Amino acid sequence: MSEVPCDCNRTTENGAETESFHQFFECWISEQNQHLKELLVAESSQLTGEELQALSEKVVEHYEYYYKAKSRCAKQDVLAMLSPPWMSSLEEAFLWIGGWRPSMAFHLLYSKSGLQFEARFNELIQGLKTHDLGDLSASQIAELDEMQRRTISEEREITDLMASHQETLADASMVELSHVASEMIRGNEGGEVEESKVIEEKVESALVPKEKGLEKILQKADELRLGTVKGIVNVLTPKQAIHFLIAAAELHLRLHEWGKKIDARKGNLGTAGEGKNCNSSI
Repeated sequence: MSEVPCDCNRTTENGAETESFHQFFECWISEQNQHLKELLVAESSQLTGEELQALSEKVVEHYEYYYKAKSRCAKQDVLAMLSPPWMSSLEEAFLWIGGWRPSMAFHLLYSKSGLQFEARFNELIQGLKTHDLGDLSASQIAELDEMQRRTISEEREITDLMASHQETLADASMVELSHVASEMIRGNEGGEVEESKVIEEKVESALVPKEKGLEKILQKADELRLGTVKGIVNVLTPKQAIHFLIAAAELHLRLHEWGKKIDARKGNLGTAGEGKNCNSSI
């Protein structure tokens, strides 16, 4: 995405990849806030369907750019992508495999649809078109319902895959390795350098497939997240897509902002509450 200046620098060393993505995330979320402003203007404007569609495609492309950068950085430090230090404690509490739960997009859609339906009920019962999410057609609802079922099914498959992979942390090789390391510590508190190096090398070797497995699972989860957003937007009309993307951006930005305030109030010292200048004041 050429217009986006943010990037994830993969050439840094000594754990700087994590800091690099943290900076990328702050840049990206600032751009999301700018896109929200554009979406709000479009919501009340008389733009053509083609112009509205171009804007929604631009916003979806911004999400896609985020996941591409995240995928690149996950190859360097998948653990940081699964437990992001730049997120607040509130956001971390609701994480599903390093991000938002895909099925939540449908809850967001139907919540906004219900609110807009109630707000313009009188117009709708008179047969007037509101062109927002309260005005979903029967065919759209049927298509969204089927998509939701597929998403939940895929979500469960990935959840089960993660559960199975997590269990490998207690497989025979890991249990044996932890016992050998513990025996060495108990038998030699001083710690022979050569023996310690051998154990460290074995630990690193044993953890490589664990991290590779996590990377693959994270990739599947992120692909489902992005695919869900794209799928929903494709079912909606250009104007409805604008309303959906507004709701998604508002929820994400406000949760990030509220989470940082909660952390600051409770004295949490995570990086999510430090050095942030993200202006999300809409």
